[in-house]
Amino acid sequence: MTEEGKNPHRFLELFIKSMISLVGVAILAVGATLCKVGNVGLDPFTALNIGVSDKLNLSLGTYQLLTNVVIIVFVILLDRKKIGIGTVINMVFAGFMIDWFSSAYTSLFHYQPTLLTGIVNGLLGLLFFTLGTSIYMTANLGVAPYDALAPIASNRLHIKYKFCRIVQDVGFMIAAIIAGGPIGLATIIISFFAGPLISFWDHHVSEKLVDTLVDFSKEPSGKKIGHGFDVAGKSTVNLVKHSYNQTLETQEKLSHYSDSQLQQTEKQIRRNLKDARAVLKNSVIQYGMVKKEERRRKREESKED
Repeated sequence: MTEEGKNPHRFLELFIKSMISLVGVAILAVGATLCKVGNVGLDPFTALNIGVSDKLNLSLGTYQLLTNVVIIVFVILLDRKKIGIGTVINMVFAGFMIDWFSSAYTSLFHYQPTLLTGIVNGLLGLLFFTLGTSIYMTANLGVAPYDALAPIASNRLHIKYKFCRIVQDVGFMIAAIIAGGPIGLATIIISFFAGPLISFWDHHVSEKLVDTLVDFSKEPSGKKIGHGFDVAGKSTVNLVKHSYNQTLETQEKLSHYSDSQLQQTEKQIRRNLKDARAVLKNSVIQYGMVKKEERRRKREESKED
């Protein structure tokens, strides 16, 4: 049976995932806007784009779109599998949404910035930024051009993803500083310590949301809509205790594994299966020996009686 036969609502599923990706990018943009107005810094890529766009008297949306077009050309040439609808949504809308939300925020709120407002905006910005990243990532419709660079370099240069990502983030951070982009505490947190929050949102919000909506797309019904609201309403916020390594793992998940990493993972799984079979075989042998000894003792007891 073809894929279309198995899932006659495949187009609806793709549409729903695309909307999820768009919502994720919008929430991400709200978070970036709050970090921007709070003067706590932004992720290295956006910070660099803001710095350069200001010098060129271009809007962030226009300059970031042009930058993404240049990057995506290299991504298509080197590894087009990382490109999807989500890639287009991110590269086209993220920058413009930050522009729109920044204008809306300025129009709605008129106050003198203080340390307190900076802290509040920064904390809310990080929460929204990581939530949006998690939702966008979980939709699994392709990666942002910037996030495709490190895994491609890792695969092509045979260097660990971890080191490629560090060089990439630090390089863009230095470039953002030179360009006068908004670098601050949030830049460091997003680059190195955002993993725990993104992982938290994955497990408590994004995966449940995407699974529920994808399930609905296969068999649409009013009952499932009600169940989806019920699941969303029961999601809560908890703290997580992981940092840098988990952030790298999350970024790697966002970027997808390279071919070499997939091969290494496959080999590890084979070894695990082999070890599991050996353990099972030994357990069966030991169980047989125990049962045999148990029967022998029972026979001896029956003879004594």
